[in-house]
Amino acid sequence: MEHQVCAADGRRIQVLDRGAPDGPAVLVHNGTPNSRLLYEPSVRLAERQGIRMLSYDRPGYGGSDRDPDRSVASCAQDVRAIADALGIEQLAVWGISGGGPHAVACAALLPDLVPAVAVLASIAPWGAEGLDYFEGMGRENVEDWELTLRDPAAGRAKHEQDRVETLAARPDTIYTTMETLLSPVDRAALTPTLTQFLYESAQLGLTPGADGWWDDDLAFIEPWGFEPEQIRTPVLLLHGRQDHFVPFTHGEWLARHIPGVEARLSADDGHLTLIENHLEGVHEWLLQWLLR
Repeated sequence: MEHQVCAADGRRIQVLDRGAPDGPAVLVHNGTPNSRLLYEPSVRLAERQGIRMLSYDRPGYGGSDRDPDRSVASCAQDVRAIADALGIEQLAVWGISGGGPHAVACAALLPDLVPAVAVLASIAPWGAEGLDYFEGMGRENVEDWELTLRDPAAGRAKHEQDRVETLAARPDTIYTTMETLLSPVDRAALTPTLTQFLYESAQLGLTPGADGWWDDDLAFIEPWGFEPEQIRTPVLLLHGRQDHFVPFTHGEWLARHIPGVEARLSADDGHLTLIENHLEGVHEWLLQWLLR
C-alpha cells in the first residue's frame, strides 16, 4: 500500500506500507542513494514475524518533495508526520548505511514515539574526533567524498553524472560500479535477487533527479543536528569488519559514543551481509521493545 503524507512544512512524503497490516510498526531508513522500495525477502520476513513494515522516500527522492536545507536531524519531523498520518502511536526503526544516521536521529530525537532503534553499517559523523573517516573505505566512495569536500560544485556535477549513468545501467552491470566496495563476503551476498532490488530502488529514487542523493551526502558531512551522546533510547548496532562501503571503524566509533548501545561487531560480515543474514535477529530485538 502507498500513502502520500503531508510534512509539517507542506512537503509531500511518499510512504510504502507493507508486511503484516495489523502488526507492530517498524520503519526502515534505506541507504544512499535510496527509495521507499523494500527488499522482498525482508518483507516476507516481516510478514512471518507479524511486523508492519514502513519505508519512505527521503526528501528529493522518488515521490517526496525536496527539502534543500535538511540535516540528518530533519528526518525526525518527517517520521513523526508519517506516524501521525497513519495513526501509529509507536514504531521501531532500523536504518542501514546512509539510512543509519537517520535511524540514529530517531533514537536521539523521538524518544516518545520510537521505543527502540537498530543501526546497521552506519556512517559516523564527519570530523568525529578519533576517527579516520576513509580508512578501510573502497576507492569509489573515497574519491566521491574527497571531490565533494574539495570542490562542492564539481561534487554536485558528479552526482548528476552518476545519476544519468545509474539510470542508463542494467542490473547485470552493478558489479562494475562497486569494484572496490565489494569485499569477498559481500560479493557472495550480491545474489540476483539483491542485485535486482538495488537496481530497482536506485531507478525509483533517482528518476526525478539527483537532489535527494546530493542532499543526503551534504547532510552527512555537515553537523547532524544532535549528538549521539544524548541518546537514551535502546539502540542495537551491527557492523561488519569486512565492510568497504562504510568502514568498520565507523561502527566502532558509534559504539563508543551511543550510551547503553548493544553492539554486535562481526569479524565475518561486510555491508550487504547484514541484510541477508541478520535481519531476523534485528526484528526480534526490536519486537521485544515494541511488545512490552
